[in-house]
Amino acid sequence: MEFVWLGVTILAAIVEGLLPALVSIWFVPGGLAALIASMAGGSVGLQVALFLVVSALALVLTRPLVKRFQKGKKERTNADMVLGRSAVVTEDINNLLATGRVSVLGNSWAARSVEESAVIPKGETVTVERIEGVKLMVRWEHTHQKA
Repeated sequence: MEFVWLGVTILAAIVEGLLPALVSIWFVPGGLAALIASMAGGSVGLQVALFLVVSALALVLTRPLVKRFQKGKKERTNADMVLGRSAVVTEDINNLLATGRVSVLGNSWAARSVEESAVIPKGETVTVERIEGVKLMVRWEHTHQKA
């Protein structure tokens, strides 16, 4: 069984090295625990149980840390500069018709309102809240919104 657990451990490490996402690293400590149990003369049931428990523990204990680390790798782009900026509506924004454009920092963007039913007329000023794909999601602070 030593060769089986050694193979599982090496295979998990190789797969992890080849793939861009963390998918199998948690099986490496599980495989090592099972390998040690096998070398110590533990039963196959004990080896399998150790493999499963240690792999699960490695996943549970490290996954939140790994997710936080991966989120930190978000690439910032020049597009992020428009967030929080004022933009001028250059084409009426109407979510129901899927129309609307704004100009912000000298660039024209497709735009939608964060308020589903708002229709924002051309010439109004809006604030860019977020980017969804290639569209800016904007908020209109006008008190007389059209429905």
